[in-house]
Amino acid sequence: MKKIRKSNLLTALLFIYTTIMYIYLFPRNHEMSDTKKWVIVATSYAVLVILWFVLRRRETLREKREKENYTRYDNKQ
Repeated sequence: MKKIRKSNLLTALLFIYTTIMYIYLFPRNHEMSDTKKWVIVATSYAVLVILWFVLRRRETLREKREKENYTRYDNKQ
């Protein structure tokens, strides 16, 4: 069984939460214009995409660092 990456899980949960909040709250809000609503939605999803890339990069750097540490200790013995 494959391990689910933390970056994928966190981003998916935030995506689901954001989508549900938009579906529930935006049709009821009549004080904002439609353009403003769509700008907020697009910005939120753009932030989620950037978050996914940042978390993914951190995971790969962490894995690379751990791999280097393991090989360093293996060479000393």
